[in-house]
Amino acid sequence: MFSIRSLSLLLLTLALCACAPKTMTANPEQPYPLPREPQLGQIVHLPTGVLVDEARMQAIAGDARIVYVGETHDNPASHRQQVALLRALAERHPGKIALGMEMFVPSQQPILDRWSAGKLSEKEFLKESRWYETWRMDFDYYRELLELARDLRIPLIGLNAEKSLVAAVRAKPTAELTEAEQRQVPEMDLDDPYQKAMTEAILGDHGKHGAIPADGFHRVQTLWDETMAASVVRYLSDPDHADHRLMVVAGGNHVRYGFGIPRRVFRRLPTSYVLVGSTEIVVPADKKDRLMNVKKPKFPMVPYDFLLFTEYEDLGKQEVKLGVMLGEGEDGVVVEGVMPASVGETAGLQKDDRILAIDGEPVAENFDLIYEVKRKKPGDRSTLKIRRGEEELDVPVEFVLPPAGDPHGGMPKK
Repeated sequence: MFSIRSLSLLLLTLALCACAPKTMTANPEQPYPLPREPQLGQIVHLPTGVLVDEARMQAIAGDARIVYVGETHDNPASHRQQVALLRALAERHPGKIALGMEMFVPSQQPILDRWSAGKLSEKEFLKESRWYETWRMDFDYYRELLELARDLRIPLIGLNAEKSLVAAVRAKPTAELTEAEQRQVPEMDLDDPYQKAMTEAILGDHGKHGAIPADGFHRVQTLWDETMAASVVRYLSDPDHADHRLMVVAGGNHVRYGFGIPRRVFRRLPTSYVLVGSTEIVVPADKKDRLMNVKKPKFPMVPYDFLLFTEYEDLGKQEVKLGVMLGEGEDGVVVEGVMPASVGETAGLQKDDRILAIDGEPVAENFDLIYEVKRKKPGDRSTLKIRRGEEELDVPVEFVLPPAGDPHGGMPKK
């Protein structure tokens, strides 16, 4: 027979069991899944699973001191999100918002300042910043964002590590760097377990394209994040910027989940921030090869506060090419080779021709020709002034689309 005491213990045990929490099986990256498939243009607040409109997301982001925007570099939809958000932040905090960008480094700051002040043309800006050599993405992806910053006089901040330092850190551990290199290296936390896991996953995909030392790859990823974090803090810690806000634009892997730039900023300067990003839910067949084949680890946190569902889009332009190999020396820009069946061959360009001008614009270096050609569309006609031997000639050129798969254009010879 049960005693009263035994019965009481049994009832207590049953009560405790009934109240014990059930094992949760939800995905921590999306703790509140959407009830139906997401639609293009929808924005979800991932911590709650609540859909919001763009204005609501912008208003909430505007409350934070730092807004991190993770981008897909070659998706125009991702860049439109940046433009709309920067415009909203500028309206909310007029004269007190800056734009920090992964695409630039601190040594370019004087150039960025002149651009924001409206003192450089687009051509001057691209030439002085060496855009096509340093970032290499088509400027069309970033034109609208950078024009907005210029038109609204929003300061641009170069965040990233100098390429010479990146090369040194990739090649050898910090302790083996020269004293000058070590002085450039920010405080480095190489022990973040989540970044390590992501780095290993990314390296698994990159490894298909050639051997990349794992330790060097991890050091560089950390250097990028730590340098950008230090740059963010340097700007916001300046007494002149005590009441300023910052929007940070960087590739998704530097922002997503918060363990890249955001956590490293917070370690230095605890302040409020919001993570904003996008994901492609529609990927055309011809874009599938752009996606990294990364088996991503499962992380115990949401990737962003706000996530926009997009399509993987094209720039919507047809790129023409001159189809010549260019050399640059004391004699200026010289044709070192002409591709078969190219626009240049059709126009009659020959090896050793020196290109003096295009449509009246002087060509003093490769960039001058590259910039003008990139502005052309199929069907456009131009005139090249060239020197062939002792003779100057005007050469008419008609730009047409290159054959499918043709990789050649009016680019410097490697």
